[in-house]
Amino acid sequence: MQVRKKGFGMAALHLVLIAVLIAWIYPFVWMVGASFKTQAELFADRLGLIPASFSLENFIRAWSLANFNQYFLNSILVTASTVLIVLTTTSTAGYVLGRYNFAGKKIVTNILVASMAIPLGFSIIPIYQLLKILHLTNTRIGLILAESGGANIIFILLFAGFFRQIPKELEEAAIIDAASFPTIFRRIMLPLSQPIIGSVTIMQSIWSWNSFMLPLVLTLSTPRLRTLAVGLYALKGENSVDWAAIAAGGTISLLPIMIVFIFLQRYFVEGVAGSVKG
Repeated sequence: MQVRKKGFGMAALHLVLIAVLIAWIYPFVWMVGASFKTQAELFADRLGLIPASFSLENFIRAWSLANFNQYFLNSILVTASTVLIVLTTTSTAGYVLGRYNFAGKKIVTNILVASMAIPLGFSIIPIYQLLKILHLTNTRIGLILAESGGANIIFILLFAGFFRQIPKELEEAAIIDAASFPTIFRRIMLPLSQPIIGSVTIMQSIWSWNSFMLPLVLTLSTPRLRTLAVGLYALKGENSVDWAAIAAGGTISLLPIMIVFIFLQRYFVEGVAGSVKG
């Protein structure tokens, strides 16, 4: 009797999880289906998932007429550059925090953690003023530095937790072989931290690719520097909205992130699990 109740409980749990899954993925599936519909069909069958006839007109209109080809290139350049800069800064900071003891280490860590409570909106004006002083406003380099200039506390803590659990004997053996600090970090620590690198790459790629507020503010006067997220918003006209083209643009913007996650998801799971364990 108890086994039967347990079986009913598991079946009910599975049904609830399936319902949650359907509710979770429905908007994405709807967007993909809507991207192949005409504007008239989109309003005639608002909740339908499968279009009557598959048409690439929306993708062509979004890609060419809405300048998505330029926005796509901008997003790739900004995201790739930001990921490289963030990986460099967070891995080195995490290595120091995870492997070495120094005066004020606890204070530094507490300040970094406390900075997570500062909303992004509070930092936009100082970031803009700093870029203006450096004469980097309305430039792609300025946008990249703004996107990668955050403290990225989560990534630093992930690297610190992972580096902390690496046996000290590896480091001591390298020091005996006259290896310098950069050599130890580059040839021993970084290769071992591939799971964390994969995790940081996935998360930072998603954040940079979908970033909206900073690119919007920094590209107001330079539309050619817009990223996909800002370009997608630009499809909204003053008097009308091309919802079918917006759905196509959303589908275009999501595909690269999905590909990155599919290829790096194994490192994501291993990295988070290894860091928490450490």
